[in-house]
Amino acid sequence: MKYKIIVLDLDGTLTNSKKEVSKNTKDALIDIQERGYKVAIASGRPTSGVTKIAEELNLSKYGGYILSYNGAKITDCRTGEVVFNKTLPQSSIADIYNIAKETNVGVISYDTGKVISGNGINDYIELESRINGLEILETDDFIGYIDYPVNKCLMAGDHETLEIAKTKLEKKYNGLLSIYYSEPFFLEIMPQNVDKAQSLLTLLNTIGIDSDEMICCGDGFNDISMIEVAGLGVAMENAQDIVKSSADYITLSNDDEGILHVINKFMND
Repeated sequence: MKYKIIVLDLDGTLTNSKKEVSKNTKDALIDIQERGYKVAIASGRPTSGVTKIAEELNLSKYGGYILSYNGAKITDCRTGEVVFNKTLPQSSIADIYNIAKETNVGVISYDTGKVISGNGINDYIELESRINGLEILETDDFIGYIDYPVNKCLMAGDHETLEIAKTKLEKKYNGLLSIYYSEPFFLEIMPQNVDKAQSLLTLLNTIGIDSDEMICCGDGFNDISMIEVAGLGVAMENAQDIVKSSADYITLSNDDEGILHVINKFMND
């Protein structure tokens, strides 16, 4: 099979434990773009948390794509055009906040350059801030502050407590929102029918590439959908077991240049 596009999750996949892309991997990704392959980054991060790495990989030069917010927004890096954008119903913000308060978990959304925190700041929210390089703005009026369209909210806390919040959300919004974990401590709250797979299918239809011609690489729960829809679904060695069981191929870990290994094995003409 001649693959035409490689889609990469960021944290735990493309980036190593230092949240960096190794020089060898970076060089290989630029090389395949020069040879005509497309590169897309598909991440739960907000767009502003992906831009720096997209610039390192020269995605704007070669016409790559950013799928941010787990695919709720797709950006064409060459033109800056938003190819796809889906936001949460404004009416859901109050319920999301109130359930976070009831269950005592953190809740955040995003503004330009900021993580907006509505129920205190815990270690997991600080982690999200560091991962994205965004400052935290804590507000006592989360519902009033989020008066603009947002692509996602995130609840952050211990898994056992998040399970209670997840049950409450699913009871309230069964089939009306997409609710799933990206990590055991991160509960993603997304617009209906938005995940990485659905957004990638939209992108592929736009650019005329078949899903069989796509490689998708990831390590987290929110990567399973795209791994399953890809012609070649790749799990990192450091991936969750359930992710590995969904994959066609298991590569080396993110600290052992697992993406470089995939490129060398499957994208060398």
